[in-house]
Amino acid sequence: MLLVAIAWLYVVLMVAVVEATSSSGTLLGALFTFVLYGVLPLGIVGYLFFSPARRRARRSAESQTALNPDEGGHAAGDAVAPVRKEP
Repeated sequence: MLLVAIAWLYVVLMVAVVEATSSSGTLLGALFTFVLYGVLPLGIVGYLFFSPARRRARRSAESQTALNPDEGGHAAGDAVAPVRKEP
């Protein structure tokens, strides 16, 4: 997947360079070409492709905190607040 993404970005970059250097092309058009044909689609595909890995990592982190409640990342404190007299 990563190799295909790198190859696609290379192709889109070359298309953007050709558009920027052609006589009828502009830098703004090249920028939009790179963003709309390269960055945006790969961002969506990468988000969908890596969503199972994110889900597994989240479940693993939740199971670790469920097994070890003392390692939840919270500060230790008393269960019951001390009772004080009014001054």
